[in-house]
Amino acid sequence: MLTNLRRSVVMAAICLVFFGFVYALAGTGVAQVLFPHQADGSVTANGSTLIGQNWAAAKCPGHPLGSCVFHGRPDDTGPYAANPKEDVSGGDNPLVANGVDGESAATNLGPRSKVLVADTTALIAYWHERGVDPTMDLVTTSGSGYDPDITPADALVQIPMVSRATGVSPGALRRLIARETNGAELGFLGSSYIDVLQLNEGLANLEHQ
Repeated sequence: MLTNLRRSVVMAAICLVFFGFVYALAGTGVAQVLFPHQADGSVTANGSTLIGQNWAAAKCPGHPLGSCVFHGRPDDTGPYAANPKEDVSGGDNPLVANGVDGESAATNLGPRSKVLVADTTALIAYWHERGVDPTMDLVTTSGSGYDPDITPADALVQIPMVSRATGVSPGALRRLIARETNGAELGFLGSSYIDVLQLNEGLANLEHQ
């Protein structure tokens, strides 16, 4: 009995050390060597490319807020924005948005929801005020609540707005969008997409040229 107990304790200790420490450290080390950018959260100087941001708050002198940048899904825009007074977290940031702890979740509003109709109507009006005929993605939230990507079509419809506010020509913006478009994963999984943070970083470079 003591022999079996000793074997069990030794095996448990070996498994704890190997799977609890050695395996985890080896995995972290390999990730840091082969994929350092991804392992550190895919962070750039302006945030993480894995998390959407509230671009509607961007200040654009002489133009409506948010009109000088490209927008992502409305997870933290308009009716879905964080509201500290009402303790509403909003979307787009699972950490903190406008002083409120965020969360990852969809709105769960069904097709018969009057709230969904009102929110979507408000977002359509938001885009029309900026001279944009929005795509479906630009007036509906993502399932995660902080989707960082949009389709090329979502970006293309925003060109007139961004061009007016930044002075960058529509042709240059179309070339930027084409350059920032990523193909489907492995060539067949999903569809083409654009990371909005990287798109706006590319836009900032164009403005400084």
